[in-house]
Parts: sequence; C-alpha cells; structure tokens
Amino acid sequence: PEAGVDDEEKKALADQIADLDGSYPGGLPAYLSKAKTLLQESADGTNPFAEFEASVPEGESLSYTDPHANEHTGMTFAQAEEAGLTGIGETTFVLVAGGLGERLGYSGIKLGLETNLVTNLTYLEMYAKYIQAMQRMAHVKTGKDHIRIPLVIMTSDDTDPLTRQLLEENDNFGFDEGQVIIVKQDKVAALSNGNAGLSMKSRWVVETKPHGHGDVHHLLYREGLVEKWYSEGKKHVIFLQDTNALVINSVLPTLGVSIAKGFHMNSICIPRLAGEAAGAIARLEHKTDPEKSLVINVEYNQLDPLLSSQGDCKGDVPDPSTGYSPYPGNANNLVIEMGAYAKTLAGEDKGVVIEFVNPKYKDDTRTEFKKPTRLECMMQDIPKLFQKEMGSEANIGFTQFDRWFTFSPAKNSLDAGVEDANKGGKAPGTMSSAESDKYIQNQRKLKFAGVDVDVTEEDDLVPIGGIPVTPGPRIVICPGFAITQQEVVQKIEGGKITKQSTLVLEGEGLKVKNLDLDGALVIRTGHDCDVTVDGLVVRNKGCTVEEIPDGDDVPEEVAIRGYTMTKDEVMEIIINEPGKYHVGPDGEINRVE
Repeated sequence: PEAGVDDEEKKALADQIADLDGSYPGGLPAYLSKAKTLLQESADGTNPFAEFEASVPEGESLSYTDPHANEHTGMTFAQAEEAGLTGIGETTFVLVAGGLGERLGYSGIKLGLETNLVTNLTYLEMYAKYIQAMQRMAHVKTGKDHIRIPLVIMTSDDTDPLTRQLLEENDNFGFDEGQVIIVKQDKVAALSNGNAGLSMKSRWVVETKPHGHGDVHHLLYREGLVEKWYSEGKKHVIFLQDTNALVINSVLPTLGVSIAKGFHMNSICIPRLAGEAAGAIARLEHKTDPEKSLVINVEYNQLDPLLSSQGDCKGDVPDPSTGYSPYPGNANNLVIEMGAYAKTLAGEDKGVVIEFVNPKYKDDTRTEFKKPTRLECMMQDIPKLFQKEMGSEANIGFTQFDRWFTFSPAKNSLDAGVEDANKGGKAPGTMSSAESDKYIQNQRKLKFAGVDVDVTEEDDLVPIGGIPVTPGPRIVICPGFAITQQEVVQKIEGGKITKQSTLVLEGEGLKVKNLDLDGALVIRTGHDCDVTVDGLVVRNKGCTVEEIPDGDDVPEEVAIRGYTMTKDEVMEIIINEPGKYHVGPDGEINRVE
C-alpha cells in the first residue's frame, strides 16, 4: 500500500522481521538458506545416515541394588555417587522448560505442577531442593561454604512470565539472589512451502513457531555463561528436562562416571525395548572418514531403517540374552564437561546445533505442506558440534540405569494415558503414573536399606482414574534427608511400613530406627538438628485417595491426575530449633542436649 495506508502495520512487520533477523545467528538469510537445503533434502528423501554404520557405543551400566563393581569403571553404584560428590560443587545446572503443559491437559507451566499430593512439591521446587542439598554436601565435603551451584532455566514466550512469577512468589525457592538465571529462547519464522517461503499469519504478521530445546546451547553461548563458568573453575554442566522427577537421582553417579572416564558428554540412559518410540544412543561410524564418526542420539523412526540396511539387516530387534535393544534408550538428560563445551561453543556454529525439518506433506509429490513447518533443533544433537570442533578426540558416552530409578516423565493427558493403558502399554506417562513411580522408587530404596516394606510390582498396580498406580505405601524421601544411597542406608535402620501407609522424611540430621508405621507420618527437621527417632509406633487413619467422579467440575491441575488425596489423620514431628533430640515409641520429642 502507498504511504499513509497501514503505516503502523508496516512498521510492526518491519520490526518483527528485524527481530527474527537479529535473534538467529547469521540472520534471516542464513535461516532461509538452511531451510531451502533441508527442505530439498526432505523432498528428495535423502538418508542422513547413508554414509554411516551404527554400532553400540562405549558406556557404563549401574544398578542401585547390585553390590558388584561395574566391569568398565571398577565402581559400584555407591562409589559412582561418591565420585560424583567430589565434583558436584564445580557444576552448574540447566533446566530446559520452554513448554506449557497443554499435552498434559494443563494450561500452565509444567514446572508449576505438583510432583505428588503428599507434600504438594512442585517440579521446580523439587529440582531446587535437590540442587541445594547437593550444594550443602559440597560445603561439607570441601569446607567451602561459599560454593554456589547456579541454575539456568531456559524459558520461551509461553513460559517466561509464569516461570518468573513462580520464582518470585516463592522467594526463589531458597536460592540466593542471582543464583537463578533465566534465558529466553526466541521463536523462528514458519515456512509455507518447499522453497522456504515465509508463512504469514496475516498480511502484516509473519507466523512463528518454537525452534526446539536445542536453542539452549546457543543461548548459553550468547549470554556468555559458559565462558564465565569455565573461567570460574566450573567443571561440568548438567542438563535436565522439566517433568521427570526420577532422573535427578541419576545425576551424582553419572557425574562420577564422567569424572572417572573423562567423558566430554555423558547421556543418562535406560534399557530400551526394541521398537520402542524412544531415541537410542548409537555410535555412527563414518564409512570413509573416521574423523566424522560420532556417538549420538538416533530417533526411533530412524534407527530401524538404519539397522535394517546393515549387518544382518534385522533392524531394531532385541538382544536375545537381555530381551532389550542393545542400544540404550535416551532419557535426554546430559552431563557435559565444561572445557570441551566451551571450546565447542566457541567454534563457527556458536552453539547452533545441526537443524532438521519435519514437514507434513499433502501428498506424494512432497511439495505442498498440510501446515507450515520450520527448522527445529534438539539439545541432544550437540555431539555433531563436538565432532566438528574436536574430531575423534571427542569422548562421548552414556550411563545406563534401571528404568524404575531414572525414567517416568509426566507428558501425556489422562485420556491419552488411559487409552495407552487399555492397549496394554506399560508407561502411560501421566501425572498419576509419574507420582506413583516416585513412590515405588522410594519403596525400593527403603527395602534396600533393610526396611520391611512391600515394593509394588507390575501385578500389584491398581487402577485409579484408569491409570495403574501403586496401592502404597506412598513414601517421599526429601533431598534434605538423603540424596545418596549411602545416606539412606546410614539413616534408616530396620522397621516396617504397611501398604496403606504414607511417609515423609526430611532433615539432614535425621535418623530413623525400627519405625512401626501403619498410617501417615511426616518428620521434618531443620539444619543443625540431630534427631534420632527410635522405635516409633504410629497407628492412625492416614491418607486416602479418591477417584474424581465422572462429570465433576474440578480444577485442571486436579483433573489431569484423576484423583484427589484426603489427609484424614497424620502424625507430624517438626523440629527446627538446633540441638540434639530423641523421639521414642510414643512420639514424644525429648531434647537430649
């Protein structure tokens, strides 16, 4: 239009294009140039792995309950945790949290969801408490009270305001001023066709879409954080996803393995069923240039075609000796060595990981899209940059743990989970299954420590809201009580807990001996409180779980679980005044000194 017509809209479009140009390394021309190349390769059906052969990479496997040392590291699980503790004070954490909970049926941020209904702890507070517990252990190990473990949260336009609000309303969940850093990822231009034409939301607005969690590497580079951490002597950076509460237990032993093996990058993994819709870690050997070989995540829909084209051509099949795929499943949580990371991010790509396109075509001509697409990137593809900058020197591996110990994300709506469960699926991925699996993990920990407690097996699960969950006991081991196997074993002695019971333990100076629990018990003790609970007998009504009747109008954060919890009768022992205490069978608190 001529001057004077829609001038404000023109200016807004110019500003948006300037923003899109400024937020992408190399600008909008670089983005569109990459898009044209990748869209052409997609239309041609180019195989990205044509020049590679897959093999099982070098990695480690640790089991919480196996007392024997791993044949490669020479470490038991407990020893790997201890090795991790030696380096935890020299780490930083990065939490990737750019998505809302829409897939769960929740309109808010996933970090604000409650991990369980016993303590009502949100995911963000849970991660905060673990990091602070690790920081406190670093103080104890080194005697250096000034150590701080930074937390970076990557947000998006969708999650940034709510994340900041959650932190502000909760006084940063106990973090010091400046200890939590927020970096916000930008969206990228949507593409309307195979020629990388811009998709217009309206005449004067370019449609934009999320770029993917791979943005985190460039954002850390752009903000100068990795260079700063490296200059301060930080040794490792740990990347976490937003709603897998189990995985935080794997951080210390994975860090220990990274230190022992000198891994530049270490992926936390789980046993993977052949054909499972989960990425796998594989070593890709380049057929002509060894310098281009790398260890990297391969998505499940790419793994089977790759394996079907090599060796025995059987594809993604199980190892007969284990029943699992020989390729470990990727839980998508990473431990990266800071020096190699800083060197890699300083390379020509500045942390922009290799991108891909995933257009949905209208027909077999592969020219028109059903809906606009965009370039995407994934956090776990950073090995491509390691390989580019370091060649064969890049030492990339994995550490595998039992699924019950490491992996139960909340990602699916209740309806989707029920549908999966009705089809025989074992991992519905709902809020209720994630909560249940956390209780089961803690059942196993107490069982290992010698407590007489039922551990829920698959046949013991009961349907609540259509999702198979544990009937109990519901046990919460707070990070302020124990973050290592050794702590659990040292602080728990004997005792028995009935299936209908609920238990919460919090306090670094708390020891529990010969507990006899049939009901609900919460014990919380503060710093510098040395508390021994010995022979305590608890008999009360405890907590009950009730399904939400069909048609009930309840808040969405309640509806996504399918049940509520009523705390009918709970014994609480709360001690915050520093000192030494003893609690006997009757629950009376006695100050010893």
